[in-house]
Amino acid sequence: MTSDRQLAPAAELARRNTRTYPNESADYRRARTALLTKEIELRRQIERVAQMRRALPPGGEVTGDYRFEGENGPTDFAGLFGDKDTLVIYSWMYGAQREKACPMCTSLLSAWEGEVRDISQRVSLAVVARSPLQRLVAFAKARGWRDLRLFSDTNDHYSRDYHAITKEGGDDAAINVFTKRDGVIRHFWNGEMDFESSDPGENPRGTPDLMPLWTVLDMTPEGRGTDWYPKLDYGPRAWAFVNGSGSETSARSKSALLVAMPDVFYR
Repeated sequence: MTSDRQLAPAAELARRNTRTYPNESADYRRARTALLTKEIELRRQIERVAQMRRALPPGGEVTGDYRFEGENGPTDFAGLFGDKDTLVIYSWMYGAQREKACPMCTSLLSAWEGEVRDISQRVSLAVVARSPLQRLVAFAKARGWRDLRLFSDTNDHYSRDYHAITKEGGDDAAINVFTKRDGVIRHFWNGEMDFESSDPGENPRGTPDLMPLWTVLDMTPEGRGTDWYPKLDYGPRAWAFVNGSGSETSARSKSALLVAMPDVFYR
């Protein structure tokens, strides 16, 4: 990022904006310009933090006895990297002791399912949980996930060392990044913001926020709310969609088509 001393003040950039919208008031435009100034400052702060993250010194070497089972069979930790030198692991709260998968984790992973092929051009992405692999795969198929790489932590050692198990032995969500440089695997970063670092009246959200869901809701007047969270299911879909002939098809018909021709909808 360019040095702050070389950047035009955020307020100046905001004043250069000439957009207006039908029937808006002068009060609205003044408030929106003030907000735009803060948004520009936030963008710059996000980049400053990202620079600090990228500049972290080498983390601890990965030496544990970590064992996983994926759809292609058992693998060690190095195998999770595939052909990439950077590995992102999301610890999914769907351990064997849980009756159902965590709705928040599932919402996040459903969004990532649509991005994983892009992400995988740059880094390796793995999703690890403490359930038998067949249980993870069955859930993924029911959700329509096709590209996320799922792994069972078969001895819990990884989950325990990298903070995906609570002190009470339950699941905890965790995001970890690892690097492989000159044959040495090291920990690079973990999302360490939690309840201890949360502000009053706010959920212990991390930075960067991993969930596109919250990004969208933060743009609305209602915001995230204080008592709403994603669910695993919201009942039958009430919408219809326009099929290739230009006519509407019901949700029930769409479900049948998804089974018969999934590539029409997923590719």
